[in-house]
Amino acid sequence: MNILDKIVEHKKKEVERSKKQTLLSDLGSNPLFCRKTISMREAIQKNGAGVIAEIKRKSPSKGVFKEIISAGKLAEEYAAAGAAALSILTDFEFFGGSPDDLKAARFLPCPILRKDFIIDLFQIEEARSMGADAILLIAAILDEYQIRDLTQAAHALDLEVLLEIHSPQELKKCEYNPDLVGVNNRDLKTFKVNIDISKNLFSELPPDAVKVSESGILSAQTAIDLYRLGYQGFLVGQNFMRHPDPAEAAFDFIHEFNEKR
Repeated sequence: MNILDKIVEHKKKEVERSKKQTLLSDLGSNPLFCRKTISMREAIQKNGAGVIAEIKRKSPSKGVFKEIISAGKLAEEYAAAGAAALSILTDFEFFGGSPDDLKAARFLPCPILRKDFIIDLFQIEEARSMGADAILLIAAILDEYQIRDLTQAAHALDLEVLLEIHSPQELKKCEYNPDLVGVNNRDLKTFKVNIDISKNLFSELPPDAVKVSESGILSAQTAIDLYRLGYQGFLVGQNFMRHPDPAEAAFDFIHEFNEKR
């Protein structure tokens, strides 16, 4: 069983526990559930391109990145550094995150992506109740019908969808109108990174979706090269989180990207 299989197997059990402990009506009564969402698609397009700065405490392949005292404070610093949007891990078992990390950042007037392994409609309701503006759907763990149903459920709640693919075989799963399509340069089964994945798949991506390159973007120059190819969004997590000062790393990265692109 590879890493991705282990994550999904655990997530299924986790979701079933959550469904027994929390009623949909309880989620719907949360004040954050009714707030007006902020478009991540529009935020990235606003200046022609934008960085999605990610908060993640650890990963299965690299261990703990940084002891974050306050996800809300780091989120505020990322926004001040010029991030167009935020991505916040809410998976605890493998990435050390939680819904509380996302809620702590919700005071900010910028879009927030709930990054998790979403496999069930219940998690869409959860995302809305914790203040997310968008959700991540991973093509590698969902069939076409699941992507259709989850996308429709998200859109019904005014949540945008970032559909993540990694291979040519997953391109056919992009037909259900995702707001953004992300190409993950990291193979989630092995966690190996190859930036050429984004380069090789670009010409096949849906023309109407905002195109995002994810993972392995270790320098502003890499983002610039991908921008010139046609990508508009750049999701950067590990590169910032491994730095002694993630917000400083984000500022330097974003400043160089905007200066040179």
